[in-house]
Amino acid sequence: PPRLDGSTIEFDAMRRQEGEHPIKPFSFWTERVEREQVCCYITRTNPRTHEHIRSGLDRSPLYTGVIKGIGPRYCPSIEDKVVRFPDRDSHLVFVEPEGLRSKLWYPNGISTSLPWDIQVKMVNSIEGLRRARIVRPGYAIEYDFVNPIELYPWLETKRVQGLFLAGQINGTSGYEEAAAQGIVAGINAALKLRGAEPIVFLRSESYIGVLIDDLVTKGVDEPYRMFTSRAEYRLLLREDNADLRLAAIGHRIGLLSDEQYAKVDLKRKLVEREVARLEEVVVNPRSGVNDYLRSLNTAPIRKPATLAELLRRPGLSYDDLRPLDPNPPHLPRHIKDAVEVEIKYAGYLARQMRQVERLRDAEGMRIPEWIDYSQVHGLSNELRQKLERTRPQTLAQAARIPGMTPAAIAAIQMHLRKRYEAKRRDIQPA
Repeated sequence: PPRLDGSTIEFDAMRRQEGEHPIKPFSFWTERVEREQVCCYITRTNPRTHEHIRSGLDRSPLYTGVIKGIGPRYCPSIEDKVVRFPDRDSHLVFVEPEGLRSKLWYPNGISTSLPWDIQVKMVNSIEGLRRARIVRPGYAIEYDFVNPIELYPWLETKRVQGLFLAGQINGTSGYEEAAAQGIVAGINAALKLRGAEPIVFLRSESYIGVLIDDLVTKGVDEPYRMFTSRAEYRLLLREDNADLRLAAIGHRIGLLSDEQYAKVDLKRKLVEREVARLEEVVVNPRSGVNDYLRSLNTAPIRKPATLAELLRRPGLSYDDLRPLDPNPPHLPRHIKDAVEVEIKYAGYLARQMRQVERLRDAEGMRIPEWIDYSQVHGLSNELRQKLERTRPQTLAQAARIPGMTPAAIAAIQMHLRKRYEAKRRDIQPA
């Protein structure tokens, strides 16, 4: 989108969007963020804005054929929104500061490739931006990419040994997606220089694993964005347990110090210990107990119940248990939150863990590089072509190729079993 001069924006005409208080640190190693905050603002386009946009479509690269690539589905240009949704008379615009000391503001929601004169009319037709001065006009970009099926799951190219790719070149869109690939490519490039085995992140242990597996298994036909809905094990992939899931890998390859890993291990033990304690502490159905439960709009108990059983009730939080707890420990907020999640969703989490164990067995069934899919009986020509193009590393990855069938996976298993048996016979002494 165009960048705007903040001194020319009428902030009072827009709705304030305050940031989160208290600020939740992104890193597990940061206990608190004490930094000056600036808020964002919300405004909207209007029918007059849309008239200006339509008047310039005949000069828009997106609509005159200058740009032929497929744009990102989830952050379309304002001209795309106006054309695709002609019944909408307004669209949200989030006016965001570019920095604490910067005078530039970013009107998120009006990305555009329209000519300069149309951009000026468009911006100045929006409430709060009537007098806004465009410092830098909006522009369109078109980039090429490498088909990510050409990559191994550790982001090394199959054709050029030692070449690792990350970011938009792999067909993705978004900062987080690029950063996730960057750290994986960097880690594995360093491991290759050491002569060590590459790290492959699994779908069951990280969103990075989901992202990369989708790319290298399915390829892309439009810019790829990472959504929680793409992960089949998203109950396990929570922000509160990212350290518990991935710290062991970071420590093993030297990215986490012994001190940092010890902190993660302590967190794991505190959560496990507190979950076990709440499963054992029993509350009896006395009048004082039931009066307190009624005050929380939850049913009284008729027989003894553990604190964990009470915590599983909808609407009750870990802190609500404190008056009923004879010896409540003093725990940090993040430990309490993790304990609450583990207890409230224990059944669902256990079910997903069983699914992960079954997946782990399939992920452990590696497909050797030497396999010739033209020799595998029972595969259609279409599936042979997909398998040859993707060259999956495991049976689990093969099963995720679009169009793959259980019968095809069974055929690959049978083929490998026969080949291994034949090899064993060949090397047996006479």
